[in-house]
Amino acid sequence: MGRCSSARSRFTDTDGRNAPVLPTLDTQRLTLRSLVDADVPALFAIFKEPEAMRYWTSPAMTDIAEPATLLREIQHHAEAKTLFQWGIARREDDLVIGTCTLFRIDRPHRRGELGYIVRRDFWGRGLATEALTALIHHAFGTLDLHRLEADIDPRNAASIRLVQRLGFQEEGRLRERYFVGDEIQDSVIYGLLAPDWRTR
Repeated sequence: MGRCSSARSRFTDTDGRNAPVLPTLDTQRLTLRSLVDADVPALFAIFKEPEAMRYWTSPAMTDIAEPATLLREIQHHAEAKTLFQWGIARREDDLVIGTCTLFRIDRPHRRGELGYIVRRDFWGRGLATEALTALIHHAFGTLDLHRLEADIDPRNAASIRLVQRLGFQEEGRLRERYFVGDEIQDSVIYGLLAPDWRTR
């Protein structure tokens, strides 16, 4: 089964789709939570790494003002319910080591897109898999979405392996979709349906 028995959602509102703030999602090693001002230095540490940002749709950050601006944008979108971006924090010390996001949410058609990043020095520990499992469980459960998509640079083999382990299937390639710095990037779209997730 694809249900994440180790993840639980702490919503004070009984209807997660109408809750004014992000739910907190707990896993064995992580807490997915709202980002706050104190997390700005941690966000900078995540998004300033060129290797971590290699296949992102924007270049690595170079100024501490950039994550502060990003945080304001995240909070604005959360209030408008147009994008939900969680900080991925270690349960042992609440240090934010990455983020995961639900965005481009289409309520009438019950679909959305997910994104994720983990700080470079925390790669290879299964933390992205653990965080995304909780996020997918929340999306297909509390939010009652039917379909999730991931937009991945085809050169990003590690990210492709990650979504494939979670049950996503490749559905198509979009050529020369993003201009980032001095290069243009293709995209490969991966999709996951709620019935497939529940019967894994």
